[in-house]
Amino acid sequence: MAPEIASLVPYKPGKPIEELERELGISGAIKLASNENPLGPSPKAVEAMAQALGGLHRYPDGAGYVLRAALAQRYGLPQEQIVLGNGSNEIIEFLCRAFIRPGDQALAAAPSFLMYSKLVQVAGGRLKEVPLKDFRLDLAALQEAIEPRTRLVFLNNPDNPAGTAFSGQELQAFLDQTPPGVLVVLDEAYIDFAGDPAVAQGPEFLGHATPLVVMRTFSKSYGLAGLRIGFALAPLEVAGLLHRVRQPFNTSILAQVAGAAALADEEFLQKSRELVWQGLQDFYACFERLGLSYVPSQANFVLVRIGPRAGEVAEELLRRGIIVRKMGSYQLPEHLRISVGLPQENQRFIRQLTAILEG
Repeated sequence: MAPEIASLVPYKPGKPIEELERELGISGAIKLASNENPLGPSPKAVEAMAQALGGLHRYPDGAGYVLRAALAQRYGLPQEQIVLGNGSNEIIEFLCRAFIRPGDQALAAAPSFLMYSKLVQVAGGRLKEVPLKDFRLDLAALQEAIEPRTRLVFLNNPDNPAGTAFSGQELQAFLDQTPPGVLVVLDEAYIDFAGDPAVAQGPEFLGHATPLVVMRTFSKSYGLAGLRIGFALAPLEVAGLLHRVRQPFNTSILAQVAGAAALADEEFLQKSRELVWQGLQDFYACFERLGLSYVPSQANFVLVRIGPRAGEVAEELLRRGIIVRKMGSYQLPEHLRISVGLPQENQRFIRQLTAILEG
C-alpha cells in the first residue's frame, strides 16, 4: 500500500441527529455543528426535484448543461469555464489530481478545512500549513511560504473555522505577488453570508494574470447539503484539465435540477442570510453577557472560546440535546464552533449554555 494512503486519517463527520438520539436515549435534539441551513432546502429546488423524479431511470446529463447554463448567466462566463462537482469537496479532489504530483506542495492556513490536507496527501503531495494571525488568514505569510514546488494555494474566504474574511483589496495584492506556476484556489463556501461589502468576491478576479479557481457550493446558503452539489469557476485551460479528471456522471439528475432552481430562488437566499445575521447577533450578545471571547463571523457559524472546560461543556450540551462542534481536530481545544439554527434553536442553546456556565 502507498505510504501516503496508509498514513491517512479518515475524515470524521458529525453523526446524524437520529443516531445520537438513539445512543443517548434522548429526543428532540438540535444540531448546531455542521453549518447547515436550518430553514431546509430552497422551496424552488424541492419543486424542481419533484418534477424530475420520473426521469430517474435515465443517466444524468454528463455535461450538466442546464445548471452550467444558469451559472454561466449568473456569472457572465462561458459554460466551458464552469465545472460541477459532487460538493466542492470533489472540486478539491479534481485540483489535486490535475496539479499535484508526488513531492509537490500545496499551501493552506492552519487551522483550516480538513479536506485540503487529506486530498493533497492522497495525490502524493504535502500540505504546508501557515498559522492564522488573530484568527485571520495571514496572506503575507502564505505568500512567503511559496516554494519552487508549490502548485496550489488554498484560500478559504470566509474562513472555516474562524468565520473571518479578507477584502478584495487584499486578494488583489496577493494575486499580484503570486509567482508564475502557482494556481490560487479560492474556497467561497460561505460567501453568501458575508455581510461586509468589502469582503472579496472571487468571480471579480477571474481575469487576473495569476490563474484563480473559485469554488462555491449549494450546500450552505441554498440548503442542499444532502444533494452534494458544488461548482468551480476557472480559467478556460484550467477548467479543461478538471473536466479531464472528472467522472462522466459525477452529479445526479436531482442535484443538477435542484441547483438550477435554487439559483433563481433569491427570496430564499435573502431569508437565509437574514436569519444567519440575526442569529449571530443573538450569539454575540450571549457570549458578551457570559464574558466569553468570540470571533465576529462572516459565515453562518461562530467560533467561541469556552476555556479548558470546552470539551466538558460540549458533552453536557449534548446530554441536553444540543449538538455543537468541538474543535480539538482544528487544534483549538478550548473553543467550540456553533452553527446558527432557527431562532428557537438558538435561544435553546443560549439558555442551556448559560445554565451550564453559571450553574
